[in-house]
Amino acid sequence: MKSTNNLKLSKEDVKLLNSKLGLRSLFSNKKIDVAKTLREVRYEKQLLERQIELVKLQTWAIENDKKIVIVFEGRDAAGKGGAIRRLAAHINPRYYRVIALNKPTEEEQGQWYFQRYVNELPAPGKIVFFDRSWYNRAVVEPVNGFCTPNQYDIFMDQVNEFEKMIVQSNTYLIKFYFSISKEEQQKRFDDIKKSNLKRWKMSAVDERAQELWDDYTKYKQLMFEKTDTPHAPWVIIEANKKPEARLAAMDHVLKTIPYKI
Repeated sequence: MKSTNNLKLSKEDVKLLNSKLGLRSLFSNKKIDVAKTLREVRYEKQLLERQIELVKLQTWAIENDKKIVIVFEGRDAAGKGGAIRRLAAHINPRYYRVIALNKPTEEEQGQWYFQRYVNELPAPGKIVFFDRSWYNRAVVEPVNGFCTPNQYDIFMDQVNEFEKMIVQSNTYLIKFYFSISKEEQQKRFDDIKKSNLKRWKMSAVDERAQELWDDYTKYKQLMFEKTDTPHAPWVIIEANKKPEARLAAMDHVLKTIPYKI
């Protein structure tokens, strides 16, 4: 059977197109695009399958007092927030938190750098998603002059031991880095600026991201070299395509944490 786009459709394709989701996607635009609809429906189906497993994972964590920390790092507009929203979409909101800390207060600036992150670590049975984390000091702060060279050096000397302490406290720690190209970042910035609903997302730091691309690359590579450890390895997610990046992150979480229901 052939569609209007000259695609050969399998029985499974026809079933997907005739589903509630498929029909809604198919007729949502004036121009019918069968190939695009199939991509969208397959993605939504795969997403739901993984979200069901994440509910099981959370139930296991609650019942067994497991603590889970998932760190999301990456360049501005890399899709970290969107990935977190998909991972957390159907799990119990009473047992997880999304942490995106603001600029430290004057009091926090006088504390041990990691202190405010320690305060956000999960209790037994809880999951914490960090939308950016202590790794601000590894990349964003030195690139933008928000910390001194000495503060950067101290952080790099301490971070691996800090993470070892987290893991040794019976906590699962996953570190994602969402990687996008310079061209894709610019495209996403342009889309954000054009949108009345998303324009607020652009910060002063975002405005300089393209200009400082090579500086970010330098510090990112140093971060990988010095903080990719056996107890807390980096997981690089190719994120130019958001759907694939979200599914890849979910797959890694489900594969890494040994939940059993």
